[in-house]
Amino acid sequence: MNNNNTAQRGSIVPLPAFGIGLILVLIVLIIAGFKFFVSQFGPFPQYITPEYVPQFTPTLKIALAFGGYPETPTPFQPLPTHTSTPIPTPSPTAQPIVEPNLQPSPQLPPFARIEDIRGYPQTLNLSCESRSAADWAAYFGVSIEELDFLSQLPHSDDPNKGFVGDPNGPGGLIPPHPYGVHAAPVAALLRAYGLPAEDVMDVTIEELKAEIAAGRPVIVWVIFGTSPGYALSYTTQAGEVITVAPNEHTAILIGYDPNGVTLLDGAMIYWRSWDTFLQSFKVLGNMAVFYRHP
Repeated sequence: MNNNNTAQRGSIVPLPAFGIGLILVLIVLIIAGFKFFVSQFGPFPQYITPEYVPQFTPTLKIALAFGGYPETPTPFQPLPTHTSTPIPTPSPTAQPIVEPNLQPSPQLPPFARIEDIRGYPQTLNLSCESRSAADWAAYFGVSIEELDFLSQLPHSDDPNKGFVGDPNGPGGLIPPHPYGVHAAPVAALLRAYGLPAEDVMDVTIEELKAEIAAGRPVIVWVIFGTSPGYALSYTTQAGEVITVAPNEHTAILIGYDPNGVTLLDGAMIYWRSWDTFLQSFKVLGNMAVFYRHP
């Protein structure tokens, strides 16, 4: 019995030794697993401190490149702060500077009339120009007798240079027959009386209005009765071809309104529409005598 008991004790491994062996095996396995993990995934990351500069792996760079974030160079640097570039505002193209007119054109009133002017009947059949000149001069303070004025006009077969024909002859004729006189000799004689008279052609409506609005009556050459009339060419003895008109006549323009004009014709004052007046006025080329203050 003693021999059997001895054999049974020798075959049994003590429990403490078995536990220590198992622990050693586990340690070996853990170390092997740790080495395997490190070989596959790298070392365990450390906590990032202010001094630690991480290195981005190629995989992370690709993710950033395709993930909508800017790709950052290695080593890592802070992303630049975006500052918007101001868009320059286009400046308007420089326009040339237009100097203002220091003397702007006056605004003409729609109505104007000269009231304090008087007219008298003409003395002779063809003395209308002398009558108009005497009444016009009286308005500006210069007294002239109609027949005195007529007698001082030069005589010529050219109405642009003097009176044509007998001043008491029949009307409706043209030179060299009894006719009358045009604006130039009348204005020249008025200047001899000390008046700043100027004979003008191609007078516009605006010019007429400006004179009346300024209180200056205008002697105008029309056809008798402000009828339409017609112009004719006449060759003077000097060989000049001039324009004349049967029933040439003068009146003084003293007023206007939007529809017409007011005329002083000898002792008569009457109104004519703009159309009627202009049709008669244009026959002799819109001829007139203005008062031009020196």
